[in-house]
Amino acid sequence: MTDSNDKNDSTLSASQEDYLEAIYEVVEAKGAVRSKDLAKRLNVGASSVTGALRVLSEKGFINYAPYDVITLTKQGRLIASDISSRHEAILEFFVKVLGLPKNEAGEVACKMEHMLSPSIMLRLTQFVDFTSVCPRGGQNWLDSFRYYCQHGTLNEDCAECFSEPDQDKNPQQDS
Repeated sequence: MTDSNDKNDSTLSASQEDYLEAIYEVVEAKGAVRSKDLAKRLNVGASSVTGALRVLSEKGFINYAPYDVITLTKQGRLIASDISSRHEAILEFFVKVLGLPKNEAGEVACKMEHMLSPSIMLRLTQFVDFTSVCPRGGQNWLDSFRYYCQHGTLNEDCAECFSEPDQDKNPQQDS
């Protein structure tokens, strides 16, 4: 049985995932990352960064040597890319579908990206995609939802939608 505190354990804490995501995003933006970049981005002290980098290196997710650039291993890059994708999907849902301010949505997305299962992430992504392709969805539908959130009542567009024949209904359901 493996001790959950074992540094060679491949599981990651939310904090360690945040470090991997930050490394990934800084490398994507600037081409390289150093400890001081991470300290600034994550708003933590240099000693916290050093400790986290040592653990991530021991787990095989990054290549790290003091005072040198930090790079992701192949495994670290895959995980960091996945974390970043989860963050973006949740952020997109909160901003595009729920109409939340981007700063608030970003903070919550950062917390939720660590907790949602792959099946929930898939369904969330599918829902965002669906809202943009559904004939009854789209921007008008999302604007109507925002109106409902702000006023607690349906807007005029919803009344029009309810009065239209249900073109999407499956004819086999009538039998």
